[in-house]
Amino acid sequence: MQPILSNPTNQLTPRQLQLLAAVASFQASRCYSPTIGELASELAISRSTAFEHIAELRRKKLLSAYPGRARSLKLTAKAQELLNHISNNSSNSYAPTPPGIPLVGKVAAGLPIEAVENKDYLSLSSHFAASDDTFALEVVGDSMVDDDIRDGDYVICRRSSVADNGQLVIAVVDNENATLKRFYREKAHARLQPANDDYDPIYSDNCRIEAVVVGLVRKF
Repeated sequence: MQPILSNPTNQLTPRQLQLLAAVASFQASRCYSPTIGELASELAISRSTAFEHIAELRRKKLLSAYPGRARSLKLTAKAQELLNHISNNSSNSYAPTPPGIPLVGKVAAGLPIEAVENKDYLSLSSHFAASDDTFALEVVGDSMVDDDIRDGDYVICRRSSVADNGQLVIAVVDNENATLKRFYREKAHARLQPANDDYDPIYSDNCRIEAVVVGLVRKF
């Protein structure tokens, strides 16, 4: 199959390409889509200019969006293939990287155990079966400290639109704000429960689950 473009700028302006890359980066790092204002701020352009570029990218079938939803911009398959093509062509060399941090054995946190050295590697990819549905988010704030999730920690998440009661989730409330909370389904609404008495639960009938939390990484 022929690549989409031998030179992406044949069909896209540099700014349009930057905007596509910004949408991809935002979605990969946060699990939800950017607003027009956030894209304008990221690219240091006006909202009206960002809107015009988005309209053109939608016309070229590189972006899709749902009318009336603030965070609904999505890369189309064509756009993702284009970005992959550009990324592959820009890599002139391949330098293999270590598969992870060396995992050399076990250490006792109770009674002492025999010191047996193994040689293996510990990586997030292998430990959490990384795929396109797995990503990490940095925690900002202290609303989950009683669950031992602290400001500056990283939560490992798996994309999902459903969750069981009591699961830690990444949820988007009112199509705008994403939050890390425990999810509970109640009769009239969803309850997003913090783990800190200084914060009140969030009750919402417009709550969308984006991911469930499957792990935690902390640097001392």
